[in-house]
Amino acid sequence: MSVDGFGPALLGSAVVLALLVIRTAVRELRVPGSARHEWTFLRERRGLATFLGTAAALSAASWSVSGPVHLPWAVLAALLVARVSSQ
Repeated sequence: MSVDGFGPALLGSAVVLALLVIRTAVRELRVPGSARHEWTFLRERRGLATFLGTAAALSAASWSVSGPVHLPWAVLAALLVARVSSQ
């Protein structure tokens, strides 16, 4: 993917993030208060540090390999790593 391909990477990661938000909304409808519990990891010190550290590492690796094209995927992957590691 070249630098001109930033749009598809951004669109793809936005679709995955939208799916996560929809999943959270459906769970919230079934069990009120579950959305707050599901995204609490971003308020905790460990979860936020994991997210920022992983995002920095993946962004640096992505930037050195393909430039800024895959940065949205790096940020999304860091979000998922922080979420999984905090549970």
